[in-house]
Amino acid sequence: MPEDTAEARAHDDHLRMYAAHYPEVVGAGSLRDALRAEADRAGYGLDVGVPPTPVARLTAARVSAGDRVAYVTMDVRRREFRVHCRPSADGDGPAVLGGTGDLSAVVAALHSWVRGARPAELTARWPFLAAREASASGVTGAVEGPAAVAARWEWMRESAATFPYPGRHELVEAAFREPRLRVLSPGMSMQWLRFSRRATPPILFVLPMAMPLGDGRRYRVRTSDGEVREVTGAAEAVAAVLAGLPDDITAPPDGPRDRPSGP
Repeated sequence: MPEDTAEARAHDDHLRMYAAHYPEVVGAGSLRDALRAEADRAGYGLDVGVPPTPVARLTAARVSAGDRVAYVTMDVRRREFRVHCRPSADGDGPAVLGGTGDLSAVVAALHSWVRGARPAELTARWPFLAAREASASGVTGAVEGPAAVAARWEWMRESAATFPYPGRHELVEAAFREPRLRVLSPGMSMQWLRFSRRATPPILFVLPMAMPLGDGRRYRVRTSDGEVREVTGAAEAVAAVLAGLPDDITAPPDGPRDRPSGP
């Protein structure tokens, strides 16, 4: 069907975004197939699949054994395979997280994890991994103010760069470049990039918001009065959000300190 062809083309275009840093993944056709090939070379019998989200089928992978599960994604900004090992699918207990550019090290760590290695054993053998308690938001500490907002932005940018969804990374980075948006706390819900005056509860998402439509080009913008329209490109989406912000939302004279998105 034409819709299927268009969707496949969008996914392939998304994979090509990773070509500069992950040539072996692009050559294999997906992260799952690259991990399977590396596991076969090492003699490991890893059960490698993909997350249930359709757009993640090329650029994310899921490894499981019993209650244990691990996810692997790729940072679009640089060569770094992001590993997230969970003791169970519901996320109970300490997680093991980290990133490295060495695909063989990723496969070896995954092999040990699904065979029952404890978090301390993994982190001792692979320094790129660290154990920490799972957090729903990825941000620890219920602190209000500029530091909390900066922490939310750091988590949001990291999440957008490593969780594959066409157009999300571009939208988050375009929003972060705007000083009036950097003073607001970002959030993500049902693909909507939302903004709040507060970083901790009570959080009210009543400001304009934007979401990618999954093809890497089109975005939907919703203003505070509920009007919804489609635009083309992350820059236009962010411009529409800015146009709908209240006048009292302004950036400090010097603006929050920017952090580069690259290495």
